[in-house]
Amino acid sequence: MIRKKKEKNLPDLMNEAIARELQVSIQYLWQHIMATGIKAVTVKPIFKQIAATEMKHAEMIAKRLYYLGKEPINQPQPLHVGHHLEEMLHIDVKEEEKAIILYKQIIELANEEKDYTTRTLFEKILADEEDHHDQFTNLLEK
Repeated sequence: MIRKKKEKNLPDLMNEAIARELQVSIQYLWQHIMATGIKAVTVKPIFKQIAATEMKHAEMIAKRLYYLGKEPINQPQPLHVGHHLEEMLHIDVKEEEKAIILYKQIIELANEEKDYTTRTLFEKILADEEDHHDQFTNLLEK
């Protein structure tokens, strides 16, 4: 018998989003601390600001999930900090790309389930993630 891979439901995806937001908030904070070199002077405050935004995202998603009667996850996904500034930024671009894909999936599923509040929440968070992606990409080009 061939087993079909179980599709994730909206609460599962939302918990995945929380784990991701916790991961990158810690990751970006460590990058803020660890970044060195002349270019780090410009990038360190950006890491710190985005880390705070990501933690706010985790909180908003957790509140919504709890409202829906589900238990929010409390473990981040594994961190990928990097060793030098350029490597950090490449890692961060990839992390934001993963978030964009996940959040579009959540928005689509929330819309299908007529959960418009969750859809609206993730549309706002998606806009932030696209902005973070743009910031990291621009920093790599400079």
